[in-house]
Amino acid sequence: MEYPHEPVLVHEAMKNLAIVPDGVYVDGTVGSGGHSRAMAEKLGPGGRLVCLDRDPDAIRLSKTRLRLLGDRLFIVKASYGDLGEVLQKEGIPGVHGVLLDLGMSTQQLERSGRGFSFNRDEPLDMRMDPDLEVTAGDLVNTLSMPELEGILRKYGEERKARSIARRIIRARSKAPIRTSLQLAELIKSLFPAHGRRAARHPATRTFQALRIAVNRELEILKLFLERLPPLVLGGGRVVIISYHSLEDRMVKRCMENWERPCTCPTNFPQCVCGKKPLFSRIGLRPIRPGGLEIDQNPKARSALLRAAERVIQ
Repeated sequence: MEYPHEPVLVHEAMKNLAIVPDGVYVDGTVGSGGHSRAMAEKLGPGGRLVCLDRDPDAIRLSKTRLRLLGDRLFIVKASYGDLGEVLQKEGIPGVHGVLLDLGMSTQQLERSGRGFSFNRDEPLDMRMDPDLEVTAGDLVNTLSMPELEGILRKYGEERKARSIARRIIRARSKAPIRTSLQLAELIKSLFPAHGRRAARHPATRTFQALRIAVNRELEILKLFLERLPPLVLGGGRVVIISYHSLEDRMVKRCMENWERPCTCPTNFPQCVCGKKPLFSRIGLRPIRPGGLEIDQNPKARSALLRAAERVIQ
């Protein structure tokens, strides 16, 4: 089965993972399996690859695309926030590397039918895991105006959060907002055509905010970062690709804290808290895609890759 396009920053991700053939690696967001395939190509007969995703469609797709790995492959329907439990269940004491690509897959945007895209007329769902109870439609049609505004401002960093929330409340008072295209057109009507940015749809930040809220994305990322260090073996690598400032700031700050965990006052002549570095960052600035990759895959334009190596204790 063919892959729709090369996964985002795949060469940079593989370089920073520095895969050893007999190591154990994790793709915490397997999606359509592009990064996993690249990781698998570098593994030898003794290597193992653990793939996680909350989306059952992604699990089915990846099982087909990665089947040649045979018993070296473990694909589990689970959130990457539950990585510790998954490794324990599989009897894996530690891993040599972890990759997260926090973006939406082409499958989710174009073929899931769950309303992730503002260019398609689909039910306003946005659940990565269909077993979750609350949909984007539930939020849009039941939250109060302050609650809606708060979500748009907090998770979408939307400057017109109040105006959008007000327009949603007004529209739903006449009839429920049921589809992604209906919501997108509603938001689009607030932005004069001459003032719109050509590269970004006016509903981009609203859809991002609703998706993050429905799937608790930032909460799960925070949990993952807190639980990760003891799961990575000395010398192992962590690579995280994020797509918006909220995620990237969280990853950046955490990696800084991993590298410099000391909590002593700055005027102390030496450390007395006893906290030792957990990881060493690989480069202080994020890696961004080049112009050629962005031309071939516009979705990559906002990608930021950060990496760190586990300190050998």
